[in-house]
Amino acid sequence: MTSSSPAGPRDPADRPAPSDGTEAPARPGLEPAIAARLKRDADGLFPAIAQQYDTGEVLMLGWMDDEALHRTLTTGRCTYWSRSRQEYWVKGDTSGHVQWVKSVALDCDGDTVLVKVDQIGAACHTGDRTCFDADVLPLAPGQDPAE
Repeated sequence: MTSSSPAGPRDPADRPAPSDGTEAPARPGLEPAIAARLKRDADGLFPAIAQQYDTGEVLMLGWMDDEALHRTLTTGRCTYWSRSRQEYWVKGDTSGHVQWVKSVALDCDGDTVLVKVDQIGAACHTGDRTCFDADVLPLAPGQDPAE
């Protein structure tokens, strides 16, 4: 299954062949065995959780498609698909807060990837270290095992 968005195809394999009758040049992409295991939403996307490789700290959640995962696996930098901007973005290209990829794992259902990274600087667009440390929700009384 290939991915597409309302703005048009994102995956070059989805684009039509050149009109001059020649074939489109072959280009490497996500390995078919990996692509076959992925479960994507209606827009061809799946969640990607970024986790600090040495501390286990959960940093952020982004969205990927096959091409973003391919770029992440082959460049050593996390690439995500921006649902709001409808474009790929490499974490840190504008902010300097780079995510260096240490490992990538597919979950048991094939619908989420876990990317263990070495995060340089803030992971959250707000400037916080993680996207999950600014608004911790309270548990109902009796739900906290420490009580």
